[in-house]
Amino acid sequence: MLIKICGLTRRADAEAAIAAGADLLGFVFRRGTPRAIDPRAAAWVGGLTGAARVGVFMDAPLDEVQGVRALLGLEWVQLHGAEPDAFLGVLGPQVIRRLQVAVPVDWDGVRRLAARCLPLFDPGAGAGVGWQWRVLAERPSGLRFGLAGGLTAATVAEAVRVVRPALVDVSSGVESAPGVKDHAKIRDFIAAARAAAASPPREECAGV
Repeated sequence: MLIKICGLTRRADAEAAIAAGADLLGFVFRRGTPRAIDPRAAAWVGGLTGAARVGVFMDAPLDEVQGVRALLGLEWVQLHGAEPDAFLGVLGPQVIRRLQVAVPVDWDGVRRLAARCLPLFDPGAGAGVGWQWRVLAERPSGLRFGLAGGLTAATVAEAVRVVRPALVDVSSGVESAPGVKDHAKIRDFIAAARAAAASPPREECAGV
């Protein structure tokens, strides 16, 4: 299971996430949001090692996404808006694609998307919006997807045991203020997620 710490705006926070064992570091390039960073002033992102770097975009033109990825040497791209599916064919397999949360889950649609990228169930945009993720316990066998939305060190273990996602993604759940990460919360979140991923699966019924 991959663990992504998202909404990073400071090098010290990114380095703390790496030291705590994060697999992915998320950097938001949507202007006008509290966690956005300017790629032209973020050369430090390109110098980070020890975890893969993810550029998070929302309804940006394809050439902008490609330009920022090339400028900072990003390993992954996350599409968080209503970007055309054609973007996936250009950007390659290292893409996380946000899915709107809906009940019942369109598992056939998720399966088709998972063949091209890593789908991410997320009800919000870094606002810590919680939701009934237990509906994902009825996932088809072998289907890979990510989980985000309202996760914290106190809730991620249960989510991992029930849903068994391929990725957990957190932003506000490890912050002291928007864009300012709490290093202790990062460590606690990653430790809880890792311990739960190593535990036997727990069966739950959707909606419980």
